[in-house]
Amino acid sequence: MLGWALTFLVIALIAAVLGFGGVAAVSVEIAQIVFVVFLALFLISALVGALRGRAPPV
Repeated sequence: MLGWALTFLVIALIAAVLGFGGVAAVSVEIAQIVFVVFLALFLISALVGALRGRAPPV
């Protein structure tokens, strides 16, 4: 998921350098949305992992 956000960010940077403002703006918005989804899933996963705990080693 984080890889997708970075991919769209790179696409946005390249599009901005080449002068494609519309493509750059859309790519930045997609990258932001994907990054927020990544953060939400990461925090949920960390919270569930912390609450669930691990079994003691045998």
